[in-house]
Amino acid sequence: MNFFKNILIFTFSIIAYNYSFSQECSGLVKICKNNLVKGNRKFLSDGQVYSVLLNNEKAEFKTTFFGNSTYRIAVTSGIEDDYVVFSVKDLDGNILFTNKDYDNAPYWDFKVPESLPIIIETELDIDKKKAGCVVMLIGFIQ
Repeated sequence: MNFFKNILIFTFSIIAYNYSFSQECSGLVKICKNNLVKGNRKFLSDGQVYSVLLNNEKAEFKTTFFGNSTYRIAVTSGIEDDYVVFSVKDLDGNILFTNKDYDNAPYWDFKVPESLPIIIETELDIDKKKAGCVVMLIGFIQ
């Protein structure tokens, strides 16, 4: 009887833990969407929500920026704007841009003259936040 009780408690604990992180991630999407409309331009989302739970690790997302378009990468991991570091790399791993050079700016705009396959790498700035959900959105203007 105690065995089943322990299994039940363990199962509910895991469900509650996962639910709390999914709630955190879904709440962050709204914050991140606000970064697509900040400034003098409004970017249309590509329809994807890139979210991941990080704990002192990195996540990679591959995409293609198409020529003659302007893109905005927006990231968040909480109320403060500077929790997330993101880097844009070419397929050889060369860093084309990192927001680390700009105080972990929560978004950045890219004008692309020709199509370019890229890798976007995200990680938490461990000096500011050790673990949690990171949400990234990509918006564009043609």
